[in-house]
Amino acid sequence: MSLTTTPAARARAAARRSWWADGLEAAMWLAAVSGIALMIAAGGLQATSGADWLYTLGRALGIVAAVLMMTQVLLASRAPWVERAIGHDRAIAKHTRLGKVAIILMLIHATLLTTASGIFDGRDPVSQFLAWPQYGWFMLFAQIAVATFVVVLITSLTAVRLRWPYERWHAVHMLVYFGVAFAVPHQFLEGSTFRTGGLSWWFWAVLWTVSIGSFVAYRLIRPLVLLARHDLRVAAVDTLADGSTSVTLEGRDLARLRAQAGQFFLWRFLSPQLRTQSHPYSLSAAPGDRLRITVKPSGTGSSAVRSLTPGTRVLVEGPLGVFTHGSRTASHLVLVCAGIGVTPVRSMLEAAQEGDTITVVVRARSREEAPLLDELEALAAERGADLHVLLGHRGDTWGTREQPALIKDFVDDPRGADVYICGPRAWALSVEADALAAGVPRDSVHREEFGW
Repeated sequence: MSLTTTPAARARAAARRSWWADGLEAAMWLAAVSGIALMIAAGGLQATSGADWLYTLGRALGIVAAVLMMTQVLLASRAPWVERAIGHDRAIAKHTRLGKVAIILMLIHATLLTTASGIFDGRDPVSQFLAWPQYGWFMLFAQIAVATFVVVLITSLTAVRLRWPYERWHAVHMLVYFGVAFAVPHQFLEGSTFRTGGLSWWFWAVLWTVSIGSFVAYRLIRPLVLLARHDLRVAAVDTLADGSTSVTLEGRDLARLRAQAGQFFLWRFLSPQLRTQSHPYSLSAAPGDRLRITVKPSGTGSSAVRSLTPGTRVLVEGPLGVFTHGSRTASHLVLVCAGIGVTPVRSMLEAAQEGDTITVVVRARSREEAPLLDELEALAAERGADLHVLLGHRGDTWGTREQPALIKDFVDDPRGADVYICGPRAWALSVEADALAAGVPRDSVHREEFGW
């Protein structure tokens, strides 16, 4: 795959990505404003009492919440045009933030409409809530959606989330999509703005079709298509000296995946232990006729990878992420990694072009605990990269106690460098802050998070 190599071309590519990212967010708010405008056009502001105003406010908040929920589903759909515009990490971070706001607004929407409807019908809020199913099956579905969203909101709180294994948290989090499916019918069958047909109905139907359609197409159908097209299977499993495991995969016509060095896939190994789990692992070698990942055991799923056997079939979602040479904006490539964060760095170094100015910084407690270090050293020598290995205990900088480190120690002109960072979240944030303080432009700092 061709890479953007000139400074001017890189600047234009960065501007396009920024435009698309801003455009996606603007489209979300435009859709929310348009929904409220359609509500007003349908007589939604004809309020003469306090209960009328409660009802009107509840409807407006419900429209905004629904648009945010549509956007949340779209951001997590793995749609290629979303991934290319803002990258997977940024999309999922925005998905998480919007999801919490959307659920809170939906709960307020339900509370206001229940209260107002109770006033109209002479019921207290609890009695009105219990009476909603009398309006139709779609209102019972809406109540199930509310209960589902409450569970997801509680389990998304940091205090709860960090206490759960990823596999359990992810399984509960997937309930949000069932909640969305149960919430949609009442918007068309009970929602007074969108149930009457015409422009309002089509506006709402198109938004939900794009959102849910993208999720179905790219989260459910595409992995099956890729399995049938490429027949991806485990070719070899190798346990490394540091305890991590490299898995080599083979299949048909893998070039059609259009994967780039630095990207990752969501892998579902169809073995008895792992078939119910999907995990993100970066490519640890530049993609070609084969793919390779390297996994460090940190939980149930990652620990089970070493037990895979050759021939195991693999479902994948991706390739994902913009942690690639295609995101570069400058001529000096700086790759900084810690722990298993070495995997995308190693693949990017392998895919670097001849003549690139490259600096690689690796942080590890010891050589024995540094995965793929021998391969990184060989590639650095082959590519003429300036390699720095920082060994030792945690210190006052993102380096080690024995070898403190700052970006300016490795880069003469930070303004002319792209800094790619991959490693544990707190450490990576420290490197990012240091890079920005040193003068590296915001668009030239690229960070992969190892968090959820």
